[in-house]
Amino acid sequence: MTPIESYIQTAPLAVQPQLTDLRTTILAVLPDAEEQLKYQMPTFYWHENVIHFAWFKHHIGLYPTPSGVKAFQAELTAYKTSKGAIQLPLDQPLPLELVRRITDYRKQEVIEKFRLTE
Repeated sequence: MTPIESYIQTAPLAVQPQLTDLRTTILAVLPDAEEQLKYQMPTFYWHENVIHFAWFKHHIGLYPTPSGVKAFQAELTAYKTSKGAIQLPLDQPLPLELVRRITDYRKQEVIEKFRLTE
């Protein structure tokens, strides 16, 4: 069991399906990422911290770094955001396609930064 799977199991049962969907969506883009817990949050590490998430009482926080939030700001108007965070309300469906594109954006940043080949 990965650290992120363990984290999901500690969440309330009602939140676990959303967290699992989020993990699956991110892993589809970052299949080689190492699943870690950093800052007590699920973290996908691939040459660097690429994206984190965490559940809270009323939302799931998605942390794609400030660049990930800034690049999609126009599509995030329905969500509360800050410099490096997006709040996804628990009472709404997760925008998994948007999460996939944000994750892919961050992946491309890492590829460019480290001059990697896919």
